[in-house]
Amino acid sequence: MGINLANFLSSKSKNKRMMEFQDLDHIDGVSISTVSADLYKDPRDDLVMFYFRDGANHASVYTQSKIVSENIKWNLKQKAKKIFSLIINSRNANCFTGKQGYRSLEKIAELASGKLSEKQREDEDQPKKIKQKEIIFGCTGTIGEIFPEEKIINKIPELISKIKYTQNKYIWMKAALGIMTTDTQPKLAMEECNIGNSKIKIFGIAKGSGMIQPNMATTLGYIFTDAEISNDILKKILKKNIATTFNAISCDSDTSTNDMVTIFSTGKIKHPKINNINDEKLLEFDEALNKVLLNLAKRVVSDGEGASKFIIVNVQNCKNENDAKKIAFSIANSPLVKTAIAGEDPNWGRIVMAIGKAGISIDIENLSIKFGELSIIQKGKLNNNYNEKNACDYMRNDNIEIFVDISNGSKNFTCFTMDLTKKYIEINADYRS
Repeated sequence: MGINLANFLSSKSKNKRMMEFQDLDHIDGVSISTVSADLYKDPRDDLVMFYFRDGANHASVYTQSKIVSENIKWNLKQKAKKIFSLIINSRNANCFTGKQGYRSLEKIAELASGKLSEKQREDEDQPKKIKQKEIIFGCTGTIGEIFPEEKIINKIPELISKIKYTQNKYIWMKAALGIMTTDTQPKLAMEECNIGNSKIKIFGIAKGSGMIQPNMATTLGYIFTDAEISNDILKKILKKNIATTFNAISCDSDTSTNDMVTIFSTGKIKHPKINNINDEKLLEFDEALNKVLLNLAKRVVSDGEGASKFIIVNVQNCKNENDAKKIAFSIANSPLVKTAIAGEDPNWGRIVMAIGKAGISIDIENLSIKFGELSIIQKGKLNNNYNEKNACDYMRNDNIEIFVDISNGSKNFTCFTMDLTKKYIEINADYRS
C-alpha cells in the first residue's frame, strides 16, 4: 500500500532548509511495521507499530491541555515498567470521543497483545506473554470524529505480520510518513554518542505542522535508543531537554490535545551503569539527545502550515529565563510580527509592540533589537546607521533571526517559529475537506 507521498510532493513551502534526511539504519531492539487502514480518502500508510521484542524502558511527556485525547488518558494509566509496543494512527485524534474512543483502545490493545504474544511463541526461545498494559498509543488527526475502531482492529494482524526486525532508512521513512497529517515533510533525526567505551545510537521521528505550541502541534515525537537507562533517569533527562527543544517552538500558539514525546530504551548495548541524572557518564548522551530533539523540533517549525520563513527569536540578558521566554513567545506568536515577516516588511515597531505586551518590566533605554547582524534599536533609540533598504533585503531571506537584548540580567531564551501566510488560512479552512 502506498506511503504518504501526497503532502510531501505537493509542498508549497519555499523553505527547503530541512529537506535533507539522515541515514537512520538499524537499532537493536526496535522493530517497525506500517500499513494502510484506509483512514484517508486516498490509500496511504496511516497505521504504524513499533515493537520491542524484549521490552523497552520508557518515559513520556504529555500535553498540558485540560482537554486530552483518549490515548493520552490510556497511556497515563499504564504503569508497566517495560513497554512492548507503540501503535500510532493518523487521521483521527481520538479526542472528544468519550467511552467509545477509550474502549476502542482497550479492544485494540487486547488484540495486539494476544497477537504479539503469539509472535513471541513463534520467534523467541523464551517467549513472553505481552499484556494490554504493555502497549501504548499515539493518535493524531481531527478532533471529535468517531474513532475508526473496526478499520484499525481489522489491520492489526497484517500490521504484526509485517514487522521488520532489521531496519533501514526506507523503513524509518515509511514510519515517519505514516504518522503525518498536514505535514509536507517527514521528520527524522539521529545522533551517536558514547557511554564509557560503548557506542550508543539515538534515533527519532516526529510529526507536526499546525496546532503547534507544545506545552509539556499536533506534535508527536518518538525517540529510540539502544542504551540501558532506567525509567526514572529517562523521565528526568527527557523533561530537562524538552524545555529548550519542543517547548521552545511555536507555529500558531495552539497547544494540541494529543501532544506527546516518548523515549524508549532497549538496553541492547552493554555499557557502564548510569546511576543518576548527574552521572558524568551520561554527559555525551544528554548532549546527543538534545541535538535529536532540537533537530526534530526545528523540522516541525520549518514545516509549519503554509510557512515561507523559518524564524529564530533570541531574547538575551534578562533577569530570569522565564522573563526571556515570555518575551520570546510574545514576539513569536504575534500575528502582526508573523505577517510582517511573511510580507518581507522590516516593521520593527511590531517587535517593540510584542515586547511591551509580554508584561515584563524593562528599561527602554537599555533595549536593543537586531535583525541578523543589522542593528535596528540601540539603547532604546533607532540606530543612527539604520538603513531601511538593507533591512528589506535581509527580510527576503528564508531564515530570519531576531535578537532582543533587555540588558537587565544574564538569562537568555531562544524560540523557533514561522511566518503567517495566506496558505496557513487556506490549509486550516480546508482541513476536513
